Amino acid sequence: MMSRHQKTDALVDAVRSRIMRAVRRSHTGPELLVRKLLHELGYRFRLQRRDLPGTPDIVLPKHRTVIFVHGCFWHRHKGCQKATMPKTRGEFWREKFNRNVSRDRYVERALVNEGWRVLTIWECETRQSETLRAKLSGALKRRTARST
Repeated sequence: MMSRHQKTDALVDAVRSRIMRAVRRSHTGPELLVRKLLHELGYRFRLQRRDLPGTPDIVLPKHRTVIFVHGCFWHRHKGCQKATMPKTRGEFWREKFNRNVSRDRYVERALVNEGWRVLTIWECETRQSETLRAKLSGALKRRTARST
């Protein structure tokens, strides 16, 4: 027979599991917005190239640039309100977030060593489309100016 506490924990686990299954790995809302802005700016790109370290969300081969669209919560955007710490299982989440951040750094170094420029767009940055448009445009124009 389960205690009331065990039943509550089981319910919380079931709800959390359902929520986690709904989290998308690719083609997220923020990623779609970045792709739309890139198209509007006239850039063409490839998606999720598995032959590159970290399988970048967006790859602009002509500009030797990759773009990662990171969720602020999962990738620990410093200073962002979305980078909260869950109240339960603190050690589990700390380790998980540390692995994510460590992997992000490793992947970025590997890409840079292969001659790629890495641009990270944070989920919260996609809320201001004009600011995001300027960031993308500026970063890609600088790359184009240096390579010509």
